[in-house]
Amino acid sequence: MIKVYNTQTRSKVDFESVERGKVGMYVCGPTVYNYIHIGNARTFIAFDIIRRYFMWRGFDVTFVQNITDVDDKIIAKANEEGRTAAEVAAEYTEAFIADMRAAGVLDPDIRPKATEEIDAMIELVSELIETGHAYDAGGDVYFSVRSYPAYGELSHRNVDEMESGHRELRACGSGLEDRKRDPLDFALWKAAKPGEPSWPSPWGEGRPGWHIECSAMSRKYLGLPFDIHGGGADLVFPHHENERAQSEAACGCRFANYWLHSGMLQINSEKMSKSLGNFLLLRDVLETTKPAVLRMLILQTQYRSPLDFSDERLGEAEAALSRIMNAVKNIEWIIENAEDIPSPLDTRAILDATRNLRTSFILSMDDDFNTAGALGEIFSFVGELNGQLGDKTVSVTDVAALKQARDTVVELMGAFGIDLCENEACKAYPVEVVGLARELAGYAGENPVEAVDALLECRADARKQKDWGLADKVRDGLVALGFVIEDTPQGARVTLG
Repeated sequence: MIKVYNTQTRSKVDFESVERGKVGMYVCGPTVYNYIHIGNARTFIAFDIIRRYFMWRGFDVTFVQNITDVDDKIIAKANEEGRTAAEVAAEYTEAFIADMRAAGVLDPDIRPKATEEIDAMIELVSELIETGHAYDAGGDVYFSVRSYPAYGELSHRNVDEMESGHRELRACGSGLEDRKRDPLDFALWKAAKPGEPSWPSPWGEGRPGWHIECSAMSRKYLGLPFDIHGGGADLVFPHHENERAQSEAACGCRFANYWLHSGMLQINSEKMSKSLGNFLLLRDVLETTKPAVLRMLILQTQYRSPLDFSDERLGEAEAALSRIMNAVKNIEWIIENAEDIPSPLDTRAILDATRNLRTSFILSMDDDFNTAGALGEIFSFVGELNGQLGDKTVSVTDVAALKQARDTVVELMGAFGIDLCENEACKAYPVEVVGLARELAGYAGENPVEAVDALLECRADARKQKDWGLADKVRDGLVALGFVIEDTPQGARVTLG
């Protein structure tokens, strides 16, 4: 049974989907006025991992993520640059999608844009007015917080101790707060201002408030209640609290059954901010960091915990990923060089350990997606297997057990979204190795893995012909690129250190 930590109850609870075998997930998307930063990316990658795990466990997942393409920040950016809000939103929507794909994040099944769902929002606001939970105030529409007795239960706040100083409380700017019946009330619909995007509504021209879009979209595409609502911990209040209030007030039912929130990201143990000069965009990080390495870093910390991002942590993640990849390549090399000899291995122990790995991986991930624990199980398995294999030449009778071990590691890493197949190896090997192979081995292709094989073959031939100068150039060139060469009785094998 999968257990999840529900923010609303502050406890781990058994996950039971609304519809057996299916999972409906809604994860808040970006407000598209700039490129996303690495903190945003942590949230999106974390929920991509959760989504992938549900899929790997056999669930049919419907994943919805919105695009907020009308907002005060977008309008401000457009005014600064002399463009329309629609132009700004279009540019950064495209950039967001490109960045997510570059990071290996799956596209959502449904990606609604706020500007394309205005009718659904107007319908929801109208329902709230009809049921006495919202009121028209001269073209602005506010949600009456005190009309919903359960307000504050998600964020564990006392409504009588709250203040109105949070985003989206002001509908039309300064001097209009007196339109509210209560300082805590928040905007569902904002009356139009000159030069801003607006749409016709029963309350006049205007545009939606920030919170209403997610309520309308999740209801439309997932139905109520749905299974999981996710986002960063910074969204618990006010955004998710307000979403929950307006949604449940309108329908008289539960909005989302489970609320999951990812922890915040720090840079070198400090809060990320432009003033500290440590504000990192995802696309800039990906210029120097492989997507699999970034994902590995995120996997090493359970999704609810704070994550410290640093060059040192990235280096550790890269070394950890290389350790697993090299173990898989080592198994493949041993399989390819198996001989018709008596078995030197305890294949039953290998098969038992492989089965135990799968079980322990599931137990860790079923415990609120404990990726750090699941990774630890993979590392333990890889270490034990490496110890048993050593430099042994294995028997052809060992191949089936070794293939099962290799395939299991590849499969489990794939459940995280990290591909350990040859294509991933190509990405992991530095592209400079292709140029080295052209120079020394006459290689004419573009594949880094093939280039390494060509260099090893070139080195072997040079050694046979006692051309030590060429053999040393190949060795030194590979070592300079970070490769480790190990000479064995079966020939040379190479790993990326």
